[in-house]
Amino acid sequence: MQLADPNLHQRLLEMCDCYLETDFAKQLNAISHGHAKDLDEDAVKYLALAIMYGVSEQADELKMKKKKDGKIKVLLQIDGEKKALPIPPVPLFDRMLQMMEAILHLEKDGGELPLALGLRTSQLELQVKVKEKEDETSLKISYPV
Repeated sequence: MQLADPNLHQRLLEMCDCYLETDFAKQLNAISHGHAKDLDEDAVKYLALAIMYGVSEQADELKMKKKKDGKIKVLLQIDGEKKALPIPPVPLFDRMLQMMEAILHLEKDGGELPLALGLRTSQLELQVKVKEKEDETSLKISYPV
């Protein structure tokens, strides 16, 4: 699904840069428990914070899954161990998925492509996989080794 804003990738980069020096866990928790005033803004913020948290923790991957019943899990995998992150509300999860599909120009049933993020003086290339099945929707972001 293509969203109206053609600059989602730029907004994601700016949000990553904006929150680069913050407490990612605290900010994620605030978004997860707050009431979204601007769903698009909160979605790109959560996505940026989760990605940067993974970078700071030297994670192998970030997985977000939503089951058909609406239950969501967000996990960082770090050296084979899983660390749960604050769970976003369903509308926020759905918007993040739409944004990532739009950024990567993916079809509705998903796909897998690299995502380049230029962060200040460095470059980060992530592998992003979106999968939509009948009973589950997932977003997996793999960090470079």
